[in-house]
Amino acid sequence: MKKLLMISSVFAIVAGVILVAGGVWGITFTYKNIAQEKIETPEDAKIPKASVRGPMTLMAQSDIIREHTLKTTGGKTYAEMPRQIAKVDAEGKPVLDDKGAPVMGPNTARDMWITATSLTTALHLAVFSYVFSGLVILFGLISFWTGIVFCKLSTKA
Repeated sequence: MKKLLMISSVFAIVAGVILVAGGVWGITFTYKNIAQEKIETPEDAKIPKASVRGPMTLMAQSDIIREHTLKTTGGKTYAEMPRQIAKVDAEGKPVLDDKGAPVMGPNTARDMWITATSLTTALHLAVFSYVFSGLVILFGLISFWTGIVFCKLSTKA
């Protein structure tokens, strides 16, 4: 029993060290990649005029992108907008074809949603990376502690 506890202790401690190192690497990797983009939240964000680096500023930036996109599209999301809309002339009147039907063109407001979705998804992924790395560190510390407990138990067995 003593030998089994000692071997388990070593495995748990090694696993703990590896997990903590991996979690720290994940946080560092995420931070460096975000920092190189030099993103700053706008004045109307929940955290105004802040460098986007950590989870809170990432979410503030994501939220304001969505808010700005909704304002631009009249409160409509991508799925709520038609694919095509009637073209209008300089006076705002619909352009008609030979048969008197409105000429349809692409709804460019939907393109804005594609861009906004790409940006907010990247920001959310960075938040997830921070959370996941934090959990890996937590599990590493638990594993390390378990190894220490096993080691102490093996000396008493």
